Amino acid sequence: MPLTHMPLPHMPLTPRFEGIWLPMVTPLRGGYVDMDAAQALARYYRNAGIAGLVLFGSTGEGNLLSLSEKIDMAQAIASDPHALPLIFGAGGVDTRGVATAIRRLDKHCPAGYLVPPPYYLGPSQAGILWHYRQIAWATERPIILYNIPKRTGVTMTVETMEALASLPNFSAVKECNPAVLAALNARGKLDALCGDDLSLLDHWLAGGRGAIPAAAHLFPERYVEIMQLAHAGQAQAARELFEPLRALIRLLFAEPNPAPIKRALALQGLIADELRMPMMPASRDLTPRLQRAMSALQGLPSRLQTA
Repeated sequence: MPLTHMPLPHMPLTPRFEGIWLPMVTPLRGGYVDMDAAQALARYYRNAGIAGLVLFGSTGEGNLLSLSEKIDMAQAIASDPHALPLIFGAGGVDTRGVATAIRRLDKHCPAGYLVPPPYYLGPSQAGILWHYRQIAWATERPIILYNIPKRTGVTMTVETMEALASLPNFSAVKECNPAVLAALNARGKLDALCGDDLSLLDHWLAGGRGAIPAAAHLFPERYVEIMQLAHAGQAQAARELFEPLRALIRLLFAEPNPAPIKRALALQGLIADELRMPMMPASRDLTPRLQRAMSALQGLPSRLQTA
């Protein structure tokens, strides 16, 4: 019987993905994944209060990594007895290929998967629903939808997302459109994870509980503190901490992601400034601008330090 005609298996209610889930870069050195740097980054973000890591998304150059590289990196990070929970990005054009990769990755016990609709093809809403239902048959782990048309070339409607939310695997969506974020938060049928870093504060003040912000690679403790203040109803204090971050956020997306983030992390001595081609390093002109923005933020005390 075709999978599309079969009911999905019964599963327990999927967890909520609250807090900051960092879409971590993949450190590279000499063309290979730098496992030592990946482990060090994971420890750094754990100590900063990050809730979990999203590996192999667009910020992690996931489409440029082999499945064996992904497995090795996940194992290296998970070998820490205090490792953060991991979400794996799992995307592709062919539904069956994505499902096969997920079955192999499932052995490594991720907290869930971040799955985009098939990019390049531009499927209809019915096609998107079919794709996600097949993926749901490949795993019993939670699936986070990914609704970023700039990357996928197709937009999921709120109705499509909420139809999937009625199925047991689907618990959340990564969304960058502020209007859609607000609608999802107001309707409450699907957890909205903010993926637009400049909209983070508005999302948290509107009751949003989770986010996947790439900019939190820099000054992660400050992002955690802003989120805590917003959730505590201290809107003005949260704004005072968030406003100085806006200039750096804009620089981190001034060139194709993750080139500026990797340049900034390299300036901090955390990773090598290397991407896998055809992704190219950030321009030379961006370096002094990043340095100035980072230096300005380093001199600002946190709210906790001044309390």
